[in-house]
Amino acid sequence: MPPRLNLLRARRPTMSRVRISHQGQPSLCLRLAPQRSITADEKPLPTADEGAPGPNQEQLPHVSEEAASTSNITGDGGPEIEEQGTPVDEVLGRDQASREKAPKVMKEPMQPASPTGTRSFSTSTRPRQDALTSSDDSGLQTTGHKFELPALPLAAHMHLKYRYAPVVKQVTNLLMRDGKLSVAQRNMAMILNHLRTASPPSVNPDRPLLPGSPPASHLPLNPILYLTLAIDSVAPLLRIRAQKGMAGGGVALQMPVPLALRQRRRQAVMWILDSASKKPSRGSGRGGFAQKVAEEIIAIVEGRSGVWDRRGGIHKLAVSARANLNVRRR
Repeated sequence: MPPRLNLLRARRPTMSRVRISHQGQPSLCLRLAPQRSITADEKPLPTADEGAPGPNQEQLPHVSEEAASTSNITGDGGPEIEEQGTPVDEVLGRDQASREKAPKVMKEPMQPASPTGTRSFSTSTRPRQDALTSSDDSGLQTTGHKFELPALPLAAHMHLKYRYAPVVKQVTNLLMRDGKLSVAQRNMAMILNHLRTASPPSVNPDRPLLPGSPPASHLPLNPILYLTLAIDSVAPLLRIRAQKGMAGGGVALQMPVPLALRQRRRQAVMWILDSASKKPSRGSGRGGFAQKVAEEIIAIVEGRSGVWDRRGGIHKLAVSARANLNVRRR
């Protein structure tokens, strides 16, 4: 049986590689580059001559070189380049006044060398500091001050944290709500301003103020004293404390307890704020509550406020409860 014919192989042409030698011919990039010839309008680049200056070498001569060339032309001597400058030592050596006014740094080279173990600077700072920190202030000189120095020890109102009166600071803290100190300080300023600008109060003889108080016509001149006098006049001296089981059978017994100055003032301020909050408002604005508090203080001084009745009731209970103190002792 004859072999099968492969039609695919029969159709494939046979190719032979032909190597072309490039010997003696230029490369492809040189053959493709356009050839440029110099025309008559264009000038060739200049060639660098030996000994000719470059583009950045033709500069002006130095000042010293120019001075030297000028001196050669005129016939004078050249400038002393190495010893230029002002001879300060020679000037100080000739002039006594200049030597005295010269700085200390320039005086030291002219003075003889100090012996070993000494200092060239002044050590008078420590004795001066000891004199300033000494307990005896009589030797201090206050010349040169526009105002006299404050007396020591400093007063309490000169301290930054204690520059307000104790009553003003306590009332401001009780006026404060939600930690808003600036609002309380603004209300306190409005209260003092209202007390200062209000007409002088008329004191009720049935409800007198503290003994030794100034006349009522002088109170608006000092609003802080006005406020302090009103608070201290209605401040209770005692408070009533219920002592459980002291009467027997679990019955509480009323015991009078004395109060300190700050506690008395706090109770009086709380009564004043409670009475002021119950008053009807006469308008709108952020200064309405401060105005009601100021009016309540004026009513206290004039004896028209209900705070006097609350103070009187506390004192009556405390007087009647004095007998319970003996029960506690037994």
